[in-house]
Amino acid sequence: MITDIKLSYYPGCTLKTKARNLEEAALGALTALGIEYQELERWNCCGAVFSLADDDLIHHLAPVRNLIRAAQQGSDTIVTLCSQCYNVLSRANQLVREDETKRKTLNDFMTEEPDYNGEVEVTHLLQLLRDRVGWETLRSKVKRPLDGLKVATFYGCTLIRPESVAINGPSPEIFEEFLRALGAEPVPFSAAQECCGSYQSVANPDAASDRAAKVLRSVQASGADALVLSCPLCEYNLGTRQGEILERIEDAVPIPSFYFTQLLAVALGLEPELCHLELNGEAALKLLKAREYIAAAPA
Repeated sequence: MITDIKLSYYPGCTLKTKARNLEEAALGALTALGIEYQELERWNCCGAVFSLADDDLIHHLAPVRNLIRAAQQGSDTIVTLCSQCYNVLSRANQLVREDETKRKTLNDFMTEEPDYNGEVEVTHLLQLLRDRVGWETLRSKVKRPLDGLKVATFYGCTLIRPESVAINGPSPEIFEEFLRALGAEPVPFSAAQECCGSYQSVANPDAASDRAAKVLRSVQASGADALVLSCPLCEYNLGTRQGEILERIEDAVPIPSFYFTQLLAVALGLEPELCHLELNGEAALKLLKAREYIAAAPA
């Protein structure tokens, strides 16, 4: 059991609705690994995008308030699952720590909140598994090794950009190390660090579809059995909308997509219900059953 940190968990908005398959698998895995956590009380949306305007401090209030909530719980670390949430919280924390003038303005504005000076560390679950659990310990906890499963690891944008908050520097390997610990085989592909289309799905859907098609075309060419990711927006473009996107690819076949937490829960031998695989589409469930990583329903 990990007892050397006081850990707050920040869920973010989507994980309580459309991305329950990301959250519930993760929380089950944390419990199975003996990691104690406390969900953040009175959490609010992080804002989803870090504002780059130099004079736009109002948009930093939301993520900083979440960091204040973690400090109020007595936590020294806050963990999140969503790539976007991780990025926004990390960059807001960095701003508070490094810019004294902006930190003072933010604290002065939030008159009903205690001052925040960057006391809390922001971490992504993949980092927590690597740095606090360790890959060898994780490997020892695996009950259903994902032997023979070839997985394309999609980092996308916000896990690795900007470099100052990247989960593993400019040449990430953390996803690959995670999969090897589960027994799976990570498969490289050329679009692993490209944008999936993200918010352009609303403003410019054709451009977003072109971006997503490029990623899926690259995954298909790699020979991977499945795609794994961490971001609900990426899942929407590469998973939920996949049928539509594949129409742009010649000789395309469905590519099962999973959140990394779902593969973690499956490998730890947790109940498949925790993974909410019904939200992933038929191809994902069919693959796991065919490989006998989860039991098929009795005839």
